[in-house]
Amino acid sequence: MKLNSEYKNITKNIIENDNFKALKNDIHHGSTRYDHCKRVSYLSYLIAKLFKGNVEEVAVSGLLHDFFHGKTNDNDEISYVNHPKKSVENAIKYFELNDNEINIIETHMYHYILLKSTFPFINKKEKVNSKEYKPTSKDGYIVCLSDLLISIYETLKFKVSYKTSLYTLFIINLIVR
Repeated sequence: MKLNSEYKNITKNIIENDNFKALKNDIHHGSTRYDHCKRVSYLSYLIAKLFKGNVEEVAVSGLLHDFFHGKTNDNDEISYVNHPKKSVENAIKYFELNDNEINIIETHMYHYILLKSTFPFINKKEKVNSKEYKPTSKDGYIVCLSDLLISIYETLKFKVSYKTSLYTLFIINLIVR
């Protein structure tokens, strides 16, 4: 398929990077951060194709948007609001990024910022200014939307499979008794 080969050519150097592969060790939305980033990247790439965005920049930024290790509640440096800056910091150590790719990564949590602005009781200790986190390009909105959609998908998939497993164990336990 042409789309797959084009996408693989764009992302090959990142996906084969050992530091990026280390994301396979971090759990994220019931999956690994590595798989999450690949899903966000590929969906971003497809949406950019559809809406004539920059497919290379969204594919790269989608892969690197969560390029950090640990959980977002481990420390302030990688909190929901701060982890995009940590991701950029890590990404520029290993890859050459342009200004738009950096901005896309830094603003990919805009959906969370809007939610926090609407419901300020969410994680009160994090203070945000929505203008600072607003994407400056169509490509930024594409990655932000892709991250939101993939996060919802992964969270629901994990919870459904987790609950199904619990119910199955419960039923087996009843039968075995």
